[in-house]
Amino acid sequence: MKAIGKIDWAFSAGRIPFKNNGEEPLFMSHDKIAVLNTSEENAIVELLIFYEDQKPVGTYEILVRAKRLRKIRFNDLIAPEAVQLERNYSCLIQTNVPVVIQFSRMNTGANSNAEMSTIAFPVEPEN
Repeated sequence: MKAIGKIDWAFSAGRIPFKNNGEEPLFMSHDKIAVLNTSEENAIVELLIFYEDQKPVGTYEILVRAKRLRKIRFNDLIAPEAVQLERNYSCLIQTNVPVVIQFSRMNTGANSNAEMSTIAFPVEPEN
């Protein structure tokens, strides 16, 4: 199987809601990415978080094994610094092998749950 995807990804509409309804961790409001690694090699995923009013925070490093999927909640990113709740943020993601990334958000702040999902933006290499 050939590796599919890109090595540079970005999304610009992050915001982890503070309010939750229901049991944790299943019904905890969160942002998350799903990383699909179809290559024969482990993927080293590096995330850099951008806020509106401060320097970027990171790098967060996560391993996604070869030919595997891994879901990563931004609420769980704590080192070098926890991702801040109720703040707009963006994320740049870089990997050593091509991967596919999907971004999603679950907001459980109301009595009914809402989930939104979208593909992250694959950055095309410069020619």
